[in-house]
Amino acid sequence: MLRVSLILLLLLPAIPAAQARDRQTNPVPFAHTPCSVLDEGPCTPSYCGVFGPWPCFPEMDYPYGENLQVTVQSVPPKDQAAKYQKPDHDLDTIGDLFAALRSCWTPPASDAAREGMQMTVRFSFKKDGEMIGSPRLTYATSGVSADTRNTYLNAINASLQSCLPLKFTSSLGGALAGRPIAIRYVDNRDLGKTSDKQ
Repeated sequence: MLRVSLILLLLLPAIPAAQARDRQTNPVPFAHTPCSVLDEGPCTPSYCGVFGPWPCFPEMDYPYGENLQVTVQSVPPKDQAAKYQKPDHDLDTIGDLFAALRSCWTPPASDAAREGMQMTVRFSFKKDGEMIGSPRLTYATSGVSADTRNTYLNAINASLQSCLPLKFTSSLGGALAGRPIAIRYVDNRDLGKTSDKQ
């Protein structure tokens, strides 16, 4: 009995070390340890199925998530002017897509516009570069009149229709087909005054 107790005492420190070694992971490119209630951050969130081994890491589309988002300003910043020029080739990257969408934007005439107006629409593309359905309004600056919202929504629809169909490469078209794209339009022009159509 004494011999068994002595062996157990010698093995006990090795068990936590072996467990810690088994749990060490390096999920490139994140290079963090899995989260635990006893650990300090940073850590990588993990989840496991009932029958799966621990830890499990979620699949991440780095650096883009499930929802592609882009902001389009009526007056682009000087250091971002290149991002507002339509590519002269078939769209092959997300950056090309965003540049094409930015270059399409034609804001409403200044007499019908509202300074600082923001509006977000969401839609998807088909593989061939056509839009699936009509853009769905998901956000508009609060406190504006229905006429102002309609003016901007009509300008957004007209701008997008004037660019369609976009010319995707087969790889980008396959990757984008059906994925939601959210575009936030920001009218940052200095109109001198806010439109009467508030």
